[in-house]
Amino acid sequence: MIPGLTNMALFPEEIAHAIGGNNPSAPIELLSALIAAAVIGTIMLTMTAFAGPWAKRKITAAFTDRIAVNRLGPAGVLIIIPDAVRLLSKELIIPDGADRPAYDIAPMVMAGSALLGFAVIPMGHIFGLNLQLADPEIGLAYVFAVASLATLGLTMGGYASNNKFSLLGGLRAVAQNIAYEIPLVVTAASVVIFAGSLRTSQIVAAQQTTLLSIGGFHVPSWYAFVNPFAFVLFLIANLAEVGRNPFDLPEAPTEIVAGYMTEYSSVYFVLFYLGEFLHIFLGGAIIATVFLGGPDGPAQNWLGFVWFTIKIWAVFLFTQWARSAIPRVRIDQLIEIGWKGMLVLSFANLVLTAVIVGVTL
Repeated sequence: MIPGLTNMALFPEEIAHAIGGNNPSAPIELLSALIAAAVIGTIMLTMTAFAGPWAKRKITAAFTDRIAVNRLGPAGVLIIIPDAVRLLSKELIIPDGADRPAYDIAPMVMAGSALLGFAVIPMGHIFGLNLQLADPEIGLAYVFAVASLATLGLTMGGYASNNKFSLLGGLRAVAQNIAYEIPLVVTAASVVIFAGSLRTSQIVAAQQTTLLSIGGFHVPSWYAFVNPFAFVLFLIANLAEVGRNPFDLPEAPTEIVAGYMTEYSSVYFVLFYLGEFLHIFLGGAIIATVFLGGPDGPAQNWLGFVWFTIKIWAVFLFTQWARSAIPRVRIDQLIEIGWKGMLVLSFANLVLTAVIVGVTL
């Protein structure tokens, strides 16, 4: 809600009635939602612009004792500008025999599915603006549903490129995401048992109490502390979901060139690249919401969004550490870890959580 704005000043009576029916505040709520959507989209795209060309290079260089970009701007941060110009000015080359509709749609599905996921994530407030576009009862299920659409984009890109390496990358993406999305969802279900709701705002609210106090230090009841085993399982499954080492098999440069992205250039490559990092940040947002108390932190009000952003970047830092420190597994090892390891452990965690909650409540 934006104070100081009136229904009639913004919308004619006919439009206001069409939008809100008998609810006179509906147009204002719609405008607030549109502004919040623009703010969220701008923030996430800006974070992605910093993460891809600059932060990834600097973090990887720090982990591997190398010198990263350092010529343009403070710490080389202005490398973002020439990188964007270079990529967007390249010729868009369409391979012969490509399935053009699927080839064109795939990058947009990859990027768009990640942006849709942020709609139900409670990120706190900025200047009185609530950065949660919707709060449905099935909010957590919605996030996993739209995030899984990325698999469709990867598969479409791999199939439509008319390239055997791209096709292999798309098939690997399907096998990998099926193997790890199930443990991801089952592990999140153990948190739903604790919170008693799929609504993301209620999951965050359930973590606002104090788990224990040691002296003057209060440990919050974040589910990362309540159920650390589930937190670790979710972190590992999330690495596979966003395609980070040791689970970056769909693109594996040493084996299949770049997998599903091999035949993409110019703005299409940028959309795939953008979608990859948007999904990393979406994964961080889900982890922050489900396990780290959402915008909860030492100070509230507008600082809630700051804490939420810090948590997202902490997850991003973890994925970059994994990328630098853990070698890539083989595809057969990836499938075995997913079906024989993660799946079994996630169901064991779910059953144990249900038993504990059933006994204690």
